[in-house]
Order: sequence, then C-alpha cells, then structure tokens
Amino acid sequence: MRLRNRLLAVLFLSAVVSLPALAADDFPQRPLKIIVPFPPGAGPDNVARLIARHLQDAFGQTVLVENRAGALGSIGAQEVARSAPDGYTLLMGTNTTHASNVATFRSLPYDPVKDFAPVIRTTTTAMVLLVNPKFAARDLPQFLDYARAHPNLTGGYGSGASQISIAQLQSRGGLSVVAASYRGVPQAMTDVMAGVIDLTFGDFSVAIPQMQGGTLRGIGVTSAARNELTPGLPALSEAMPGFEATIWYGLFAPARTPAAVVDRLYAECAKYLAMPETRTKLADVGVIVAPLAPTEFGAFVKSEVVRWSAEVKAAGIEPQ
Repeated sequence: MRLRNRLLAVLFLSAVVSLPALAADDFPQRPLKIIVPFPPGAGPDNVARLIARHLQDAFGQTVLVENRAGALGSIGAQEVARSAPDGYTLLMGTNTTHASNVATFRSLPYDPVKDFAPVIRTTTTAMVLLVNPKFAARDLPQFLDYARAHPNLTGGYGSGASQISIAQLQSRGGLSVVAASYRGVPQAMTDVMAGVIDLTFGDFSVAIPQMQGGTLRGIGVTSAARNELTPGLPALSEAMPGFEATIWYGLFAPARTPAAVVDRLYAECAKYLAMPETRTKLADVGVIVAPLAPTEFGAFVKSEVVRWSAEVKAAGIEPQ
C-alpha cells in the first residue's frame, strides 16, 4: 500500500510539474490582452497596438489592447501584477510604471521588480518641450529668456518622465513653473493647444504629429543629445547642462509566469522588432527599436529604479 501511495504521489507531482510546460507548448489557446496604463494615443498605446496586431497574426488569437490610465500608470500596472501568471494578460510598461513611480509615490501598490516577469524592452524615445504656436518664444534661447522674465509659467505632466522634465526646468534651468498632474500626456497637450497652460513635455510619438500639423511648437528635446527623429530641435542639455530624460517601453507579464511562455512571447516580439518595415513603422510613431531579452531587461529595470529615484530626488519632487 505504501509503495502504491508513493507511486501515485510521484505521478501526481510529475503531472503538476509538467503542466506549465504543456501549457507553454500549446500557448496561446485563447485571446490575449495587453493593458496600456496610459490613455489612447499616448506613446505606449501606439507601440502596444502595433505589437498586438503582429501577435494576433502570429498566434491566430485575438490580442486586445485595453487602456487603464491614471495615477501615472500605477492603476494599470497594479491590475497586471494581480492577474493570473499565465501569459494571457500583459502590460506595456514604461520607465514611469517601473522606475520613477517608486520614488514619486509614498506607497506604490505593486513592486516593479518582484511582481512582474520582464518579457522584452521594445523601444526607446524621448520627449519634446512643447508650447502653443502663439507662445512668445520660438526657440530655446528665446524660451529661456521669456521664462526667466515671466516667472510662474504653467505646465502639465502626464507621466513620470514629463513630471521630472518640468522639475528639471526649475532645477537645471532656474525657471519657475507651476505644474499640474494630468491623466496622460495627450490631455496635457490638449490644454497647451487650448491655451489653458503654457507648456508640457510630450513623447515623440504624440508630439511630432502635432508639431508637423502646426498645432504645437517644439522647443527642445529631453535626450542627452540631439535626436535622429527631430534633427531640427536642440537638446535641452545644450542650454541646461545635465538635462536628460530618455524614455523606454516594454512588455511585462505577471511574476511566476512560466519561463517557456515568456520565451515564446519574447521570441515572437523580437522577430517582429527585427523586421525593417517594423523599424519604419515605429519611427513613424516617434520611437526607436531597442529590444532587450527577458534577463537583460530585468537587470535593466533594476538599474532604472536606482537611476530614476536619484533623478526624482535631484529634481526635488516630493512623493505623493
């Protein structure tokens, strides 16, 4: 009897251990969902929808994109962190959700390292300092002169990077800006266009079309040097040494998602990002392909938590 019970126990454990592998081999068997923790039209949303379209074709399963905006991305990130670890619910995370939020919130409802399984860093980009076309200054030197002569300009931010960028205008540029929080970057841009506020920082993906359409004017970029996607704009660091806010996007699954499922998702996303036509499509929405595999991406996120926490502290931002 004891031998029989032991055999049954071994068979049971073997079956349980093999379940994730079997599930991974057959993955996916039903629709997937990518949660974007920012509004429709924001940079992460644009990238998520392109990737979702490819995964849908590759997997033969519907891949939905759902926007869960609010609290600088922490609402959507929390939802994914609490989802079943099976690879069917993914997050399009950013340096806001997985780095700067650690320092900008006193109590974050998730751990960006422990609660997620990194799948792939997809892209990098930067932001543009944007003003209304009727704003008195037309370029960076004029902007700085005007801002120093007119304290208490009004600004809006809809992400951690845009919040830190506004803070850097004050700490590195010696400017006075009264800043307000928005649900997302597009909402802040809308208020700049309407003349409600003076300035904001927009991701390339949403800023470039508005600049091309003449509804917003770009003053400078937040990358450390001039960017290939906006060759006509100076880096803000040229006039404010040390000014830098590079942005990244990437896919995450909940922690404890089977490694084989993560690898399957990574392989398909990496294949898509390697296509020349993909690079063109992503450049059209203002981002540069910059993939990192799961292990490298995980190490990168840990380093980003340290870096952005230092940036938040240096900018004098008080945790919410």
